[in-house]
Amino acid sequence: MGPSLLTSLIRRLWMSLLVLIGVSMLIFCIARVIPGDPARIALGPNATQEQVDLLRERLHLNDPLPVQYAEFVKESLQGDLGMSLYTNRPVVTDIGDFLPATLELVLFAGILMVAIGVPLGVLAARYRDGWVDNLVRLLSLAGVVTPTFVWAVFLMLGFAFFLEWFPVAGRLSEGVPPPPGITGLYTLDALLTGRFATFADAVTHIVLPATALAMTGIGQTARLTRASVAQAYDTPYVHMAEAYGYPEGRIASRYALRPAMIPTLTILGLDFAAMLGNAFLVEAVFAWPGLARYGVQAILHKDLNAIVGTVLVISAFFLIVNILVDLTVAWLNPRIRLENRRAAG
Repeated sequence: MGPSLLTSLIRRLWMSLLVLIGVSMLIFCIARVIPGDPARIALGPNATQEQVDLLRERLHLNDPLPVQYAEFVKESLQGDLGMSLYTNRPVVTDIGDFLPATLELVLFAGILMVAIGVPLGVLAARYRDGWVDNLVRLLSLAGVVTPTFVWAVFLMLGFAFFLEWFPVAGRLSEGVPPPPGITGLYTLDALLTGRFATFADAVTHIVLPATALAMTGIGQTARLTRASVAQAYDTPYVHMAEAYGYPEGRIASRYALRPAMIPTLTILGLDFAAMLGNAFLVEAVFAWPGLARYGVQAILHKDLNAIVGTVLVISAFFLIVNILVDLTVAWLNPRIRLENRRAAG
């Protein structure tokens, strides 16, 4: 990594830290102005007022808001995000249990976005204004305008109930033990431990929810890739490569796709980061035990610690992905590296 990229990385990390602090303040305040008493919701309608008051005291709900936030920051720096009123477990433990499931789902969806969306966009650009281009544009438009939960229901009805090709819900079939917890990602852990039957079962469970989650991103990726590659095909250096008789595959991958990937990669990064928070509908349909579903339950139960912890994790993931995308774009585009070097100097 050159000095310009290193300086840019340090600057982005510092800005991301400030953003994360701002997000923590904002969500901390919003979580406490949601109607309802979290202590009463946690204890239920049969709890006495004395029990409710004791829980409010333990949660520091009677203190001023700045004092509550200072207590939260102090405990967070010690690795303690408090207890969840919904699960009665430490929020850090809940996040450690539910985050890998959502990460695995998002990673598979991201792979599908790239593996399907980019080739469709290149194919449409290569045969633009023809029937292939029109078909790809129609399919990509359908992917963009159709809500994720609708795709989830369609895929479940078509491939799980009628065709019975894939299981309906969960991460593993009943009776299949999970692999030893190395990363928390069942597919990766099964491969690392040589449990190939478990890996195959986990893959069959993740195909439908990952596809439903990726459909909107596939449509957006295909549309943007098509527009960028089509513009690249009209440039003089591509015309020169065609005149010299370069192979079509080389022209498409090296001369048209690489410069066109810069705007596509930016959208891919944003879509990939946003999927971690948007996965709750897919997780609800497929009973997927992920962090997004856990966060929705925390909001419904006004579980203050769980709400703040979940939002902070999702925000941190979003910021990390954006930093990685910026570094990748700078690596692909020499002009951005030159601008960073001038800014550093």
